[in-house]
Amino acid sequence: MRFLLIEDNMQLAANIVERLQLDGHAVDHADTLEAADDLIAVASFDLILLDIMLPDGDGRSFLEKHRQARERTPVIVVTARSAVSDRVGLLDLGADDYITKPFDFSELEARCRAVLRRQGGAADNQKSFANTTLDSASAELRFGGQAIALRNRELRVLEVFFNAPGQVFSKSHLMDRLFSLSDEASENAIEVYVGRLRKRLEGSGAKIETVRGLGYRMVAV
Repeated sequence: MRFLLIEDNMQLAANIVERLQLDGHAVDHADTLEAADDLIAVASFDLILLDIMLPDGDGRSFLEKHRQARERTPVIVVTARSAVSDRVGLLDLGADDYITKPFDFSELEARCRAVLRRQGGAADNQKSFANTTLDSASAELRFGGQAIALRNRELRVLEVFFNAPGQVFSKSHLMDRLFSLSDEASENAIEVYVGRLRKRLEGSGAKIETVRGLGYRMVAV
């Protein structure tokens, strides 16, 4: 998944980015609302983590503008305000969830997973296709009695395919899901991950095939 973090505390931001990247997510960081708007103008995101007190404005105004524009990207507000009225106000403005500072990173990760599940309409972390199951919680691919452990970015690529079997995804789309704007990566990296995953899927009922000139799609064998 690709996240946008809007946070002006640079140390906290660095810690959040590092933790989410360890989970295999691509994370872009903005320390002002202006920088956040610039990033949103050129990239799409699966989740936004939004601080309230920012150097050039109030995160609540950003959230309100975001929802008035009918933007559906889920937003988790990161706030130091713990009063019930503050939390209710944020939810009424359109926040999908909130977390109060200071927080444990495991709680933040859990809230991100929960919001993304709700956004996708999924009740659990498992998706199946052609006798093959992807378990995002355990980072495992299962078929024929096997449980194959996946690396973080292998998991993220498979999540794209399992969410839309048969749909063609270009290399640039997969790069957008895996890497932030600050990452140095080329389309060759996508070819490497697809090559690895084809080996992981050997013997299963699913495969990733190349659609010449367009990209890749997952189909039943």
